[in-house]
Amino acid sequence: MVEALLVLWLCVCGVLFLVLGGRRPKGFPPGPRPLPLLGNLLLLNPTNPLKDLHKLAEQYGPVFSIFIGGRVAVVLDGQKAVREALVTKAGEFTGRPDHIMISHMAEGKGVILADAGPSWKAHRRFALSTLRNFGLGKHTMEERILEELTHVCALLEKSAGGCMDPQHLFHHAASNIICSVIFGSRFHYEDPYFQKLITMMEEINKLAIGPWAMLYDIAPALRVFPLPFRKVFQHYQRLREHMKTVVRQHQRATHTYTHTDIHTDTHTDTHTDPPRDMIDCYLQEMQKRAGDDSAFDDSHLESLLIDLFVAGTDTTSNTLRCACLYLMTHTHIQERCHEEIDSVLGSRESVSYEDRHSMPYLQAVIHESQRVADVVPLSVFHTTTTHTQLHGYNIPKGTMVIPNLSSVLREEGQWKFPHEFNPLNFLNEHGEFTKPDAFLPFSAGTRVCLGESLARMELFLILVTVLRRFRLRWPEGAREPDFQLLFGATQSPKPYRMAVELRNMHS
Repeated sequence: MVEALLVLWLCVCGVLFLVLGGRRPKGFPPGPRPLPLLGNLLLLNPTNPLKDLHKLAEQYGPVFSIFIGGRVAVVLDGQKAVREALVTKAGEFTGRPDHIMISHMAEGKGVILADAGPSWKAHRRFALSTLRNFGLGKHTMEERILEELTHVCALLEKSAGGCMDPQHLFHHAASNIICSVIFGSRFHYEDPYFQKLITMMEEINKLAIGPWAMLYDIAPALRVFPLPFRKVFQHYQRLREHMKTVVRQHQRATHTYTHTDIHTDTHTDTHTDPPRDMIDCYLQEMQKRAGDDSAFDDSHLESLLIDLFVAGTDTTSNTLRCACLYLMTHTHIQERCHEEIDSVLGSRESVSYEDRHSMPYLQAVIHESQRVADVVPLSVFHTTTTHTQLHGYNIPKGTMVIPNLSSVLREEGQWKFPHEFNPLNFLNEHGEFTKPDAFLPFSAGTRVCLGESLARMELFLILVTVLRRFRLRWPEGAREPDFQLLFGATQSPKPYRMAVELRNMHS
């Protein structure tokens, strides 16, 4: 009897959906007709939907819509559509969705997943100014990166003459660089706790927009069951507990010294220790804003730290792994990099970020690595903050918008060689570095990645330092390289092994 009622209920829901649901508003972007409950999910490969989204764009145009369960979303394909939404009409597309798994995970706090509003603006402004104060774009940040590189090179030297798995080498380095800014400290690469943090972060990014996330979004009734999407929340909560611990340590270590006039026994001057890192800066900001109904509190601080820790690690490290993969398999490109590095640096002890202006080919290689790495293929989903129009279509307020950055980075007509790894995509006929408008790995507009400047500095200093001292080879006898990327909130190359040689032994 119960089973019969359940079947009847599902049938009724299906009929109602076919009659009343799945309708797009008047003037809305076109798209495929959805199925009851599932929407258009059966049209998308759950392990990597990028090719399917491109096919839909070929059928319906650069601005089209799909149903994710019972909710409709607008997908942007190609540079023109993405720029129109995120740059030309930035204010109208600044929102973040509040109904999907990653927004529930972050509880709308921080700077990446927080909806547009006064709190987001204040925290983004604070994060940018604090990063600048701690050396972003200055020599002090170079020193932080170059110091971390001593540990990277030490591990590469141990592997010289043999092979290594670089899976986490660059994760550790990129993570420690951002940790030095936000925590004022670094981890040892062999620290099991550090390795656990990295692994949790990787799993979050893998599951965040995968099949289980889709199931979470379209079937809320299943959220009570111990399915794999539970792991995302567990990992995120463990990261938050780590941030809470570090914040408490900073709070205990923060001292305010008050000078007392010995003759009048009155307080005449208050001196606070200079901030050591972003946490100290935030705690001082909390004191300044106390009593002003401010959104600056411990919970927002923890979310901000998680955002910076995760975003400052995975994207840079996966780009570097992708760069190494292509340099190992395109040895003529690596050799030309070696020649340019040797010519510019000569006998100097270390590279400077300013050297990038004298290394157009290295710049082209780095940017081409970012393009083919395609690290954040679907950006972070947006929502419209008001009723607007795009490409002549009406888009109501609150509509979820998916910018397909992957389509821009491989768009025909925007690149000389859209489907291969070739630094000539970033060099003009005179061999000078040039950056096409379609280069949008960090997204664009008001929601552009706030760590873009740091990432650019890291990529240049790390790659030049490594290539100056080492020659990277595809291991003899190893299987053929696989350039397919593992899809997720951030994409990554498949695991591989890397042969390392000391250049001063062979040059």
